[in-house]
Amino acid sequence: MIRSVLCAVDAGKPETDAEVLRQAARMADLDGAQLDVVTVLPDYGESFVGSFFEPEHHEHAIENAHKALEQLGDSVLGAERNAKVRHVVATGTAYQEILHTAESAGSDLIVIGAHRPDLKDYLLGPNAARVVRHSTVSVYVVR
Repeated sequence: MIRSVLCAVDAGKPETDAEVLRQAARMADLDGAQLDVVTVLPDYGESFVGSFFEPEHHEHAIENAHKALEQLGDSVLGAERNAKVRHVVATGTAYQEILHTAESAGSDLIVIGAHRPDLKDYLLGPNAARVVRHSTVSVYVVR
């Protein structure tokens, strides 16, 4: 029985991740599981690149990503269903943060899209491929 589903999306590309969220919600609803949605922002503050951004840039990016997650949920799931979803904005390397969020939330299933496929990744995007390889829980890949 699945108790918690983590759906990983790119909040900046709602048109490509609507189906990923739809599938995650369907799978969560099958067992009455909690649905969490995560998006990951790059960590510019730790590198040389961070010196080109204002100190409050990251906080604004987090706020905007959280709003984008809520808007995606409202448009795909409806406001009532989306109100029960936990929205998580993480910072760092996408696949590492997805795995960390899944572990922290006690997720039994990760739902992720197969974005930007490359032949070397056997038609999975690089983050999806890494999540599949390193996850300790089941991963459902939406194509």
